[in-house]
Amino acid sequence: MEVAMNVKQDLDPQSDHSSDQFSQPPPQRRPRGFAAASASGGASGEGGGKGRKEREKEKERTKLRERHRRAITSRMLAGLRQYGNFLLPARADMNDVLAALAREAGWTVEPDGTTYRPSPAITVAHASAIAAVTPPPPPPPAAQLAPFPVRSIEGPVSSNSLKNCTVKVSLDSQATLLGIDDSLSPTSLDSVVVAERDIKSEKYGNSSPINSPECMEADQISGDHGGDFTGTPYIPVYAMLPTGIINSYCQLVAPESIRQELRHMKSLNVDGVVVDCWWGIVEGWSPHKYEWSGYRDLFNIIKDFKLKMQVVIAFHECIGNGSGDMPISLPKWVLEIGKDNQDIFFTDREGRRNTECLSWGIDKERVLKGRTGIEVCFDLMRSFRLEFSNLFDEGLIAAVEIGLGASGELRYPSYPERMGWRYPGIGEFQCYDKYMQQNLRQAAKLRGHSFWARGPDNAGYYNSRPHETGFFCDRGDYDSYYGRFFLHWYSQTLIDHADQVLSLADLVFEGTQIVVKIPSIYWWYKTASHAAELTAGYHNPTNQDGYSPVFDMLKKHSATMKLVCFGSQASSQENDEGLADPEGLTWQVINAAWDRGLTVSAESTLPCHDREMYIRILETSKPRNDPDHHHLSFFTYHQLQPVLMQREICYSELDNFVRCMHVNLSAGDATTAIEA
Repeated sequence: MEVAMNVKQDLDPQSDHSSDQFSQPPPQRRPRGFAAASASGGASGEGGGKGRKEREKEKERTKLRERHRRAITSRMLAGLRQYGNFLLPARADMNDVLAALAREAGWTVEPDGTTYRPSPAITVAHASAIAAVTPPPPPPPAAQLAPFPVRSIEGPVSSNSLKNCTVKVSLDSQATLLGIDDSLSPTSLDSVVVAERDIKSEKYGNSSPINSPECMEADQISGDHGGDFTGTPYIPVYAMLPTGIINSYCQLVAPESIRQELRHMKSLNVDGVVVDCWWGIVEGWSPHKYEWSGYRDLFNIIKDFKLKMQVVIAFHECIGNGSGDMPISLPKWVLEIGKDNQDIFFTDREGRRNTECLSWGIDKERVLKGRTGIEVCFDLMRSFRLEFSNLFDEGLIAAVEIGLGASGELRYPSYPERMGWRYPGIGEFQCYDKYMQQNLRQAAKLRGHSFWARGPDNAGYYNSRPHETGFFCDRGDYDSYYGRFFLHWYSQTLIDHADQVLSLADLVFEGTQIVVKIPSIYWWYKTASHAAELTAGYHNPTNQDGYSPVFDMLKKHSATMKLVCFGSQASSQENDEGLADPEGLTWQVINAAWDRGLTVSAESTLPCHDREMYIRILETSKPRNDPDHHHLSFFTYHQLQPVLMQREICYSELDNFVRCMHVNLSAGDATTAIEA
C-alpha cells in the first residue's frame, strides 16, 4: 500500500517532487521560421501582428526564391534544347535531363529508368587506364562506364563524329588521375570534372575541342545525331549579286559575265538572286526622272535562267569595297541641295555631316524640290512597281526589301568608317541636324522638361569604350530619368520613320512580301548599357527589351525580318576586347521576332565561310528541337567572286550547305560532296 501511494504521488502532477525526473517536461525543439515569429509575438496583440507580418514576408521571400529557381531551370532547359539539341519535353525535370545525357553518351534508358550501355566500346588506352586502377574481373554491363564526350554548345555533334577525336580517359579513370577522393561529395566531383573541361565562356561557351578542324567530320554539317536533315523544312537560298553590274547611267555591264555568274548559281541549285536597285542610279540626275533600262535587261537575263528575284529598294549610298562593289552616292540633285542645306543629312555632336542617307528629320519637311523625304521614297517605289508590273504578275519577284537606313538596315549611321570609326568603338548619336533637334525640343516640351532638349554631353566619341564615358558606363546616365527619355525619343524616331515608309510600301507592293533588314550590333553586348546598340537606335540595355517595339511595328505591316547576323569572323581576342556576344544577340533578336509571330530570314555578310560557320547557320535556320517548329523563311548569301569560285573547298562547302538548307541530305551524300 505504501509503495502504491508513493507511485501515485510521483505521477500526481500536483505533487511537490519537482526534482524528480518524471516531473520534468519533455525536451522541445527550438521554434524556427513561422513558429518562431508566432511564438515571439503571441503574448500580445501587437506581437501577434508582428508575427503575421513576418509570416507574410517569409511567404513572399519563399515565392521569390521559387520563381528565381524556376527561371534558372527554364533557361537551362532552353539552352539544352537550343544549343545541345536535347529532346526534352515541355515540362522537363532533372530525370529527363539525366536520361537525355545518358542517351547522348550512347547508353540505353528504359521507360522505367533502367540505364545501361548495350555494348562496351573501350579503346586500348582506355582499357589500360582502367586496368591500372581496377581489379582484373570486369564489372557487369550495367556498371560499366562509357567515355564521357564533352558536348559542343555551339553546334550538334553526332556520335559518329567522335570516332576521330581522342578521349583519353573515362569518367572513372578521370577520378583516379585527378586524385579524387572517395569522400568527395557529388557536388565536389562535378566541380572537378567541369574544371577539367575548361569552359571559358560566361554565357554560351566557346568552341570545344570537338569543333576543332581535326575532329570535324562531314556528317556534322549534314545534321543532328541521325546524320541527315530528313523531314526538316525546305529553306530557299538566295545569292546576292554585286553592285557593279549596273553603272551610274543605269546600263548593264558585261552581260556575258553575268550569265556566267548565274550559271554558277544555277549549278549550286540556289532558288534565286537578290538585286539592289539604287536610288542614286535610277533617279540619279534629275528629280522625277527614273531610268530602269539596265535593270530591265538584267531582269530579262535572270528570267531566262528561271530564277526568282528579290529586289532591294536602296535609299542609301554604297561606299564600295574590294569585293566588286562600286561606289554609288545619293542622287546628284540631292547632293546639290545638301550643299546649301546640310541639315538634310545626319549630323554628329561635332557638326560633321554624313551623306550615307537622308536624315529622318526631313520625313515631313518639303526640302527636296518641294517633296518630303517620305514622298521621295513613295515616288521611287511606285515607279518601280509600274515599270515591272509584268514581273510581279508572273510571280518572278518574290519579295521587295525596303532600305530604311544606313547600309539598307533599320538603324542610324552611328558607326561610319569615313568618320574614323573602328571596331569596337561605341559610335555616336546622329541627331544634331536642325530638324532632329527641333523634334527633340518638341518631345521635351511635351514631357514638361524643356531643359532635356539636348543630346548627352558625356557620351564619348566614335571609338570610345563604354567605361570611358559617363553616359554608357555602369550606372551611367543612360539609365537616369533624362537618359531614358532621350533614348526612348531616339529609338522611337527610328520606329516612326520605318512605320511611315512601310505604310506606303504596303500600298505600292500589295500582295508582295516586304522585307526589312535588322543589323547585328553585337559588340559591347556583354555590358550593362549595350552602348553600340543605343547609338544605333535600339534601346536595348540589359534591363529592357529594345527589339520588341520594332517587331510590333513590323508585325503591323506583316513584314519579314531579315537579320544580318551570320559571317562574323572576328577573333576571340577581338570579341573579348569588345565584350561581344554575337550568339547571344542572335538568340535574342530571332526569338523575339518569332514570339511576335514574325516571319524571319537571315543574310550572310561574307562571300565564303568555313564549315563551322555553315553548321551554325544551319542550326539557327532550322532548330531541330523547337517545339513550335520555327525556321527561317529564306537565307541570303553574298555571291562568290571568280577568285573564290576557284577554291574547291569553298565551292564544295557552299554546295553542301545549299543542299542541307533544302532537304534530305544524308551523311553519306555530305561526305561525297566534301570529298569531291
